[in-house]
Amino acid sequence: MLIEWLNDLPAFLLILVRLTAFFVTAPLFSLQGVPHVFKIGLACFLALVSVAVIEVEHPLHLDVGFLVYVVKEALVGLSLGFVAALVIYTVQVAGAFIDFQMGFLIANLVDPQTGAQIPIIGNLKYFLTLLFLLSVDAHHLLIEGVLRSYQLVPVDHYFVPIGSAGVAQFVTHVFVQMFLVALQIAIPIVGALFLVDVSLGILARTVPQINVFVVGLPLKILSGFVLILITLPGFFFILHRLVGEMVDTMGQLLRLLG
Repeated sequence: MLIEWLNDLPAFLLILVRLTAFFVTAPLFSLQGVPHVFKIGLACFLALVSVAVIEVEHPLHLDVGFLVYVVKEALVGLSLGFVAALVIYTVQVAGAFIDFQMGFLIANLVDPQTGAQIPIIGNLKYFLTLLFLLSVDAHHLLIEGVLRSYQLVPVDHYFVPIGSAGVAQFVTHVFVQMFLVALQIAIPIVGALFLVDVSLGILARTVPQINVFVVGLPLKILSGFVLILITLPGFFFILHRLVGEMVDTMGQLLRLLG
């Protein structure tokens, strides 16, 4: 039993590296509110369960060459988590578009997860997205996706084309799609607020006595919040599609790497 465990130790460590790197960047798991002990414990548990079912064709040894496998596994895990998080960060980009039109862009918040400044509405939509992901068990889909990755990118493969032209083109395509979906989320509110700006401009020309700078900002903020409430069903409908795209994007990346 001890000899079998020692033979499986290199595979266990490589599986643990990929899972840990994935949890560092993946949505939900990468939140600062999730204890690090929980992340490491979950990664160890999943690695312990997976090492019994994952077949390793080539023998692995704890030598200098083993470091190459460790770096490869870390890059695969980080790439999977980054691509999954990139799809979810679409809502923050949409929130930035809305904040710009509502006049909230100068009042950014500090994201406790990353320490960067984020838009107010973008932060609201981001947390709504996280709650939606938990409600549809997207965290289970993420775990299933990273576990299935060992079928397409085995741990005993010495090299993966992480910097190939195909992978670079795929990531660029994901960026483009992210901005397109962000525009779809924000365009109803941004378009309506643009019409409010046009109406205020006409009002300023017809009734010069009214100070549109005093009336316009509260009116745009009130209109923006009303429109956000009205468009919430459509927002969650787009989120449902984003969850499917997140899983598909991870699968496409794995096929490129494998």
